[in-house]
Amino acid sequence: QEAALQRKGYVEALYDPALARAIEAGPLGRIAVTYVEWAGIGQQRVTIDWQVIEGGESALAFAKLVEAAPIESARGTSISGVVDFSVRHIASNSFKGLRTVIDVSGDGPNNMGRPVLRARADALEAGLTVNGLPILVPGASALSTLDDYYADCVIGGPGAFSLPARGMEEFAVSIRRKLILEVGGLVPTEPV
Repeated sequence: QEAALQRKGYVEALYDPALARAIEAGPLGRIAVTYVEWAGIGQQRVTIDWQVIEGGESALAFAKLVEAAPIESARGTSISGVVDFSVRHIASNSFKGLRTVIDVSGDGPNNMGRPVLRARADALEAGLTVNGLPILVPGASALSTLDDYYADCVIGGPGAFSLPARGMEEFAVSIRRKLILEVGGLVPTEPV
């Protein structure tokens, strides 16, 4: 259920015309994107491989692919695992971007795999930015300050930011806002 709700949030953000306008207004007028779902150690799956989004039609096409993909269930939270996986996946693609960002959304701290600070350091060493979207769900995390954990341990790199979603019902709005800010190379200017 949690995976389905997160997927729905990304799909709604991709369907939003404001995101397509932000992409079109960017320095290149297009972005390359891939969609990876993850959980514990070795549980990273490329749901949709690299695609170029350069406006409303291609954003809708990508959203439909994400929406139609089967959802797999897995346990655990290896933020370090998904960051390491993403570094390798980005290095192996054929795109050259002006900025490269790994988005991490989740409702708990790294609880398996190597320390997240080491994974983040390797991502930064590779020239990447890591942004975060902690989902603050009551009772879902041992940390009562998951947003602080993301700010201190997960995000890093040029222009890095974390934008929390205060509950699953806020996830779609938060991810839409976060993606628009990222595409525009912006960071939130007001407290979140």
